[in-house]
Amino acid sequence: MDSTALNVLLGGIGLFLLGMVLMTDGLKTAAGPALSRILASSTQTRLRGLFSGIAVTALVQSSSAVTVATIGFVNAGLLTFGQSLWVIFGANVGTTMTGWLVALIGFKIKVEVAALPMIGLGMALRVSGADTRRGAAGTALAGFGVLFLGIGFLQQAFSGEGFDLSGLSGEGYRSVLSLLLAGVLMTVIMQSSSAALAIVLTLAEAGALPLQEAAAAVIGANIGTTVTALIAAIGATPNARRAAAAHVLFNTLTGVAAIALLPLLIGVVDLVQTSFALAASPAISLALFHTVFNLLGVILMWPLATRLAAFLQHRFRSREEDAGQPRFLDRNVASVPSLAADALRRELTRFGGIAIGAVWSRNGLLTGAGSRPEGAVALPALARAIAEFVTQVSRASMADKTAQNMTKLLRVQRYYETCGELAPEIATGGSAVAALGYSPLHEAVLAMATEADTLLLQLNPDTEPFAPLDEAQLLKFESDYQQLKSAILSAGARGEIDIDSMESLTRSFSALRRVIDQGNKAARLLIPESADG
Repeated sequence: MDSTALNVLLGGIGLFLLGMVLMTDGLKTAAGPALSRILASSTQTRLRGLFSGIAVTALVQSSSAVTVATIGFVNAGLLTFGQSLWVIFGANVGTTMTGWLVALIGFKIKVEVAALPMIGLGMALRVSGADTRRGAAGTALAGFGVLFLGIGFLQQAFSGEGFDLSGLSGEGYRSVLSLLLAGVLMTVIMQSSSAALAIVLTLAEAGALPLQEAAAAVIGANIGTTVTALIAAIGATPNARRAAAAHVLFNTLTGVAAIALLPLLIGVVDLVQTSFALAASPAISLALFHTVFNLLGVILMWPLATRLAAFLQHRFRSREEDAGQPRFLDRNVASVPSLAADALRRELTRFGGIAIGAVWSRNGLLTGAGSRPEGAVALPALARAIAEFVTQVSRASMADKTAQNMTKLLRVQRYYETCGELAPEIATGGSAVAALGYSPLHEAVLAMATEADTLLLQLNPDTEPFAPLDEAQLLKFESDYQQLKSAILSAGARGEIDIDSMESLTRSFSALRRVIDQGNKAARLLIPESADG
């Protein structure tokens, strides 16, 4: 490639990528509510999830945006990971819309007649309402214009004799594998399979690439996106890493199958193109090929998806998720109520350790020490697992004593759940404590926090010695609490602290007082001697 053609190529790629960014950002903003509604309500079955992924990706022109939104719904509990897989697979099919956009419109549009007016009109809409949906639509329209402008420069770069691909040609599968690798490298370098696809379509339309070799480059571009997914998965949440793994497996399996069946797939493309009277254009043939082999991937994944979801659920596990899985409860134990009660007691001991530990460490934040245990965020999941176990146990007949024991343990669970729920409330006083400076009130707050930490350590069933509080401890804590509350209110009334700080501190220590009360009630029920006494 001569220097002039190279400059035009680089400019064309840059404009295409800029157009994709503007178009995607604008469409995401303009169609944001629709994206959320479709993904949240249209994934109850495999087919609905698949079509949702296709539709939303075609709408916003970004499989990454759809995948991120889907992961968010999984993390929020609105979707199961199994349901999310089909949205992700659908997003892979939806990305083929870019190829159709380039093949059907990009090569036919005249830059000066359509692309430039699009840019002007789009930017006028954006300037007139940057923070409105009109402005977002304008950004998308300008992005379309810039994208088509980039395609025009790509066509210019690949016209004439400035670009020579003879070095990649060869006999049989040598040229196919060379172009496959070229597609992968282009996608990795540009971090955009759409840009790589646009280059391949332009080369094919210009007659610089035979259809089979161009198809191999399209497959390579599809496989190259897995590198982007792997990079994005670094340091991501477990569900994000699972989604990236599903994306990699889908694209790799699809790519291997497409290469193995390449002549057959090209035959299918020719048949479909003839049947639907599509224009005999290499670019349209490649866009159709891109769609066909991604649909082939969906067909291949159909019988494997359930096992894949189960496999990935046990990979990339976080400490929070491991803490959220019960360690002592299972279906076998649930069938024997007496064993179930014992298992539930042990699980609740662990549950209480997490809940009290969260509060204890959050209170430690008030004193400038400690941090929240990572397992604390797993409390809701563990609580749901315990509730399901109790439901299973209740289906079996049990002795009165066992039934009473189960009832008592359910009360324990509720006490500990309350402790976990109050933990964030206690932490709200941290900023107010920091603002007190060195003062008698600051010393009183620290003393109270330290006293509470000592009591919570005793009430934590995962620590020794675990025991309910005696009457003297309770009376002292209550007296100290009332004195501190009075001191905080007085400081607020005298203007020594602002009202927000006063309310924050009183709310934090009120929550802490209730946690100690709930934890003490749970300890009395968990330790039989205390309950009897």
